[in-house]
Amino acid sequence: MIADVKKTAEQKMKKTVEALKSDLAKVRTGRAHTGLLDHIMVDYYGTPTPIPQVGNVTLLDARTIGVTPWDRKMANVIDKAIRNSELGLNPATVGETVRVPMPPLTEERRKELTKVVRQEGENARVAVRNVRRDAIHHLKELLKQKRVAEDEERRAQDDVQKLTDRHIAEIDKLLQQKEADLMAI
Repeated sequence: MIADVKKTAEQKMKKTVEALKSDLAKVRTGRAHTGLLDHIMVDYYGTPTPIPQVGNVTLLDARTIGVTPWDRKMANVIDKAIRNSELGLNPATVGETVRVPMPPLTEERRKELTKVVRQEGENARVAVRNVRRDAIHHLKELLKQKRVAEDEERRAQDDVQKLTDRHIAEIDKLLQQKEADLMAI
């Protein structure tokens, strides 16, 4: 019973950290990365499809993403989809390859993005703490129902707290890395 509560709490905390990683990957730094285009959908013969499923997405250099569609007719559709996205990118079609240069970030924009990153991190910390609260609540319920001893429940609470501390430290480390990436010129 206690093992189940701890295992569930750890799984939920891991999912929270993974969600934060994917959210942080969407925040644009000055460098190009292929994951930036993953959520942009194109109309592939009537079906909304993510760009990586209609072409090969590669890094041409540190500040340029290249998209080579498998179907030549899709180059203009991909170009249009990237232009219309909220990313503020200005792609150029060269032959059958769509080149997406990454504009350099201004200092003001970097600071705004840092605030966004910190807010995402705080949301992740709150989610981890909520998982801890729920796990401790379940442990206290088990104690009330006399299904576990007091000392077992106390040890389990300490374990849940250690899990929480470990995951919050991991969140802080991710935030520091992302902020360093944002502020690097």
